[in-house]
Amino acid sequence: MSIQIINKENQAYGAFNGGEIVENKPIGFPREGGHTKPYSSLFYWANAIAKADSTIGLHPHEGFEIMSFVIEGTIRHYDTQLKDWKELNVGDAQIIRAGNGISHAEHMAKDGRMFQIWVDPNLKKTMQQPASYNDYPAAEIPSSVQGDLKILHYAGDQGIMQLDTDNISIQRWELNGSHSIEEINTIHSLYVLSGKISINGKDAKTDDFIIVEGEVAQLTGEGELFVISTGQTLDYETYGEIMQRRM
Repeated sequence: MSIQIINKENQAYGAFNGGEIVENKPIGFPREGGHTKPYSSLFYWANAIAKADSTIGLHPHEGFEIMSFVIEGTIRHYDTQLKDWKELNVGDAQIIRAGNGISHAEHMAKDGRMFQIWVDPNLKKTMQQPASYNDYPAAEIPSSVQGDLKILHYAGDQGIMQLDTDNISIQRWELNGSHSIEEINTIHSLYVLSGKISINGKDAKTDDFIIVEGEVAQLTGEGELFVISTGQTLDYETYGEIMQRRM
């Protein structure tokens, strides 16, 4: 059906603590602008970079599953369930199942970088559950090789992360050659971490965000991509759909 490439300049933008932490957001909050609104079970996706040591203070969450993936450097996390600070390093991942409520804070060391991604697992159910979380060290993330593609499996088939959200795959790809995406009943969301990739003849560069929906896609080139695959249709109304219906 479509392949969209959204470059960094057309993504949403955010900042904390006077610009100590800056974010380009492939999927931002409605007030932040940006080309892409929430879709499928994906509600929010931020690429956060620390220009200085900086702390995002204690703030609450409910319902969503909130995942952090450390791309560079170090972050530390505090929440009202653990009541202690925990360190996450390059390649580590964390999920907070916010359930009926939890508050947390984050500290990013200078030059740190992370993805924070929210997915909607059906808030009508999860807001009735107690909050929970898991940390996943980089050394425990399963990996595989498929032709020209090296894959880290965070969630879904072969993945280590436990999510309440159904029909979701989260992977990190290292491409050196070519790879075909063939699941046309799935929405594939790809963030180019580095390198230059061609997808069905369209060029994508570092920090571009790609959405492939209902179409076979051929990727060629060399680079790293972070890839989330979700269902085209869900059996519940997401919070993103509710928001857009009310606008």
